[in-house]
Amino acid sequence: MKWLIRIIGVLGTVTCIVLFIRTPSFPTPDKILVFLIFVFMMFSEAWEMFKHFAPFIAILLVYDSFRSLVPSLNSHVHFTLMPNFDKFIFGTLPTVTLQKWLWHGYVTWYDFMFYAVYMMHFVLPIVLAIIILKLRESHYWKFVTAYLFTSFAAFIVYLAYPSAPPWLASQNGYIAPIARISSAVYSAMGIKNFPSLYNHFAPNPVAAVPSLHAAYATLFVLFVFKLFGKKWGTLSLIYPVLMIFGVVYMGEHYVFDVVTGIILAVIGFLIAPWLLRQVQRGLRRLLLFAKYPGLAEKIPN
Repeated sequence: MKWLIRIIGVLGTVTCIVLFIRTPSFPTPDKILVFLIFVFMMFSEAWEMFKHFAPFIAILLVYDSFRSLVPSLNSHVHFTLMPNFDKFIFGTLPTVTLQKWLWHGYVTWYDFMFYAVYMMHFVLPIVLAIIILKLRESHYWKFVTAYLFTSFAAFIVYLAYPSAPPWLASQNGYIAPIARISSAVYSAMGIKNFPSLYNHFAPNPVAAVPSLHAAYATLFVLFVFKLFGKKWGTLSLIYPVLMIFGVVYMGEHYVFDVVTGIILAVIGFLIAPWLLRQVQRGLRRLLLFAKYPGLAEKIPN
């Protein structure tokens, strides 16, 4: 039976890679989960991977389904706070300045590089989660908790304060004309989306503050420093530096969005151990009450 599972794993992995090469698409969480199941089947660890990652990715899918509701729940979109902050700090908009320096009206090698980093938004956190699960298992659920707290805290901000990214503000005349470079790269690469549960969720174009791209990259570095030391932590800084520079240059975020994303990530990193303890305590009580209902009245609140 093991050899059959491994063969299925190999065939599934190769099929996923071929499909991606033939019809490039966004590496959404559900696609990543399917791919990882096939990869781990090759090593007879598919069930262990599924137990740890399916709930994680399912919650992210639920989060994104909520996030897509924001435009219909709060239609008062904010356009001015973010560019005003950037202009106050820098004297001009960094996005406009960077595009004057680097954008030539057509995509170049570094546009592809920044877009590739941008696309690592879902991939690298999951890669790090696998590494932590394998090498620092006791910290795995702290990592997941920090990741999920940051995501859902951002959702609350999106709901309370929907805000437009630079490209949308430019389209509506609030800032100087800029290009949405990610769209140009996307078109140049011919990316399409093969069927995915994730594709049924409507995107939220007014979820700029905080920048989850900056937040996830910050969490990545914080956990690498904490769990794998200064050497690997210093090397991992390449990722957030390229991510932050790229999202501002491509017109996806203001510096204000990036700063708020970093702050949220630090809060998530610091609060995750406490949150995890509360969740574990609550689960233990539920299990105890289910087994011994009479104890419910004896345990203080």
